[in-house]
Amino acid sequence: MGYKATSMHCVLRCLCFMLLHVFSAAQDEDIRSCRTAPCDLVFILDGSWSVQDVNFEIVKRWLVNITTSFNIGQKFTQVGVVQYSDDPVLEIPLGKHFSTKDLIKAMESIEYMGGNTRTGTAIKFATDKLFGLSERGPLGISRIAVVLTDGKSQDEVLKAAEVARKKGVILFAIGVGPETEVSQLQDIATKPYSTYVFSVEDYKGISRIIQIIRQKLCEETVCPAKMSIDSRDEKGFDILLHLNLAKKTKKIQGTYYGTKAYEVTSRVDLSAATRTLFPDGLPPSYVFVATLRYKGSVAIEEWDLWRIQTREGKPQMAVTLNGVEGTVMFTTTSEASSGTQTVLFSQYTLFDERWHQLRLLVTEEDVTLYVDDLEIETRSLEPPVGIFINGKTQVGKYVRKETTVPFEIQKLRIYCDPEQSNRETACEIPGVVSTRVCLAFKR
Repeated sequence: MGYKATSMHCVLRCLCFMLLHVFSAAQDEDIRSCRTAPCDLVFILDGSWSVQDVNFEIVKRWLVNITTSFNIGQKFTQVGVVQYSDDPVLEIPLGKHFSTKDLIKAMESIEYMGGNTRTGTAIKFATDKLFGLSERGPLGISRIAVVLTDGKSQDEVLKAAEVARKKGVILFAIGVGPETEVSQLQDIATKPYSTYVFSVEDYKGISRIIQIIRQKLCEETVCPAKMSIDSRDEKGFDILLHLNLAKKTKKIQGTYYGTKAYEVTSRVDLSAATRTLFPDGLPPSYVFVATLRYKGSVAIEEWDLWRIQTREGKPQMAVTLNGVEGTVMFTTTSEASSGTQTVLFSQYTLFDERWHQLRLLVTEEDVTLYVDDLEIETRSLEPPVGIFINGKTQVGKYVRKETTVPFEIQKLRIYCDPEQSNRETACEIPGVVSTRVCLAFKR
């Protein structure tokens, strides 16, 4: 009898362990970030004589530092490497390595070639022999090529780059040193050039743009949607559009005559599955912008302007307004045991019942609050981690409640390019200094 009880106890323990393992695996499947977004990523490296072997070693270390930002595998990022001089050489085929360790070993074993510079031939080779033969195909997967060169190509690059772009390949062009021609880098790269063309003074300089390149690669994988902003397409998320406020709420006049805003009442539920809004998570750096107004008792309440919750209802990310304390609290993910981190800003202006623009510039190191174009304060952050997309994203909810806050909203966006913080203005807010740009806006 004791033997049977012990056996049954062991079976139950094993079953519980298996269920816990399955549950944890399922949870892990729901974590999304730049690391987990699927992508075919190819590096096209200049191996001509002008590079020199000592600099080629720097390039290899740079490759390793870039690619360790991503999970390597069939479901995640697959990396290919082409080295070129007179002719291109396939150093690492797409999908050959399914672990970061194996990929790093393969990168470190690449030997410098030497020779002339035929960049156009290398781009055509990558388009045909890597992207063209990828087992994942062109649909639903970001296809990115990073071309690194330190001189003028000795063949024509424009036609090869145009063919690659027509086949859905995003092309970055990085020029090293004074011998590169900006016009040729622009022939290679996807537009706008301000996003896809980079120039550094020497090979040591490429290490200083690692974080920028990581961010740009991430934007391509997690931010596929574009918004038209001042005759420029910006990658990001128009949350009001995604939540369909035009059909759920009453349209009202916004900050100026002719501008459109929405009146949110307590009867409206502004919720959506996170999986539909942010299917691959968020980039490590982004700009959160909201133009809003709220009156009466709401001005002294504590509520989440925006939040992303887990399936269990735990906030992972949030922008929380507290009228009693006169604060803005920003919550984001963290490697800490709690899973989140918070920072607090004092800002009473937002609670005076007038229209205001709130802007948060979020990076991996810190977050900066702006109100009506005025920089308020910068607070330090620990590096964030991915988000669980198995829960929901909500707008205008009282803290720890499902009740909607009555307020008026004109804009609610997340821009994936952190540089948008420098381009964004608060001209839509009455009383902002009438610069030439603002005067044009008001007309």
